[in-house]
Amino acid sequence: MLPLSLESIRLFLHVTAAAVWVGGQLTLLGLLPVLRGLGPDAPKAAARKFNFIAWSAFAVLFVTGIWSLLAESPGSKGTAWNATLGLKLLMVAATGIAAAFHAGGRSKATLAIGGAVSLFAGLAAVLLGVMLTTASA
Repeated sequence: MLPLSLESIRLFLHVTAAAVWVGGQLTLLGLLPVLRGLGPDAPKAAARKFNFIAWSAFAVLFVTGIWSLLAESPGSKGTAWNATLGLKLLMVAATGIAAAFHAGGRSKATLAIGGAVSLFAGLAAVLLGVMLTTASA
């Protein structure tokens, strides 16, 4: 069996938190029609319960992301790798900001746009993270 390394723990925490952040959004999106059928307050109640889990996962993503930056030494990577990292960081900021707007939104437009931007930016951040992890240099 391979030894358990600090790098493995870091990556495990980061991937698990990303799965909770993005997967939770996809799950709530899929459950939304059912929740609406339960009554007008059901979607809000589910979102409030999910908020603690989601923002906790986002905090873990932030901490493990900083940890990853310190471990990876971006200065030793090529221009393409750093450009991909920059785009990933932009998507991480976009998913967090959009989710905050969504969480505080009152209008249907704010809820819809905030939720959509947060989800798609989160998915983009996951893809870019996979690209960074699998890049050879």
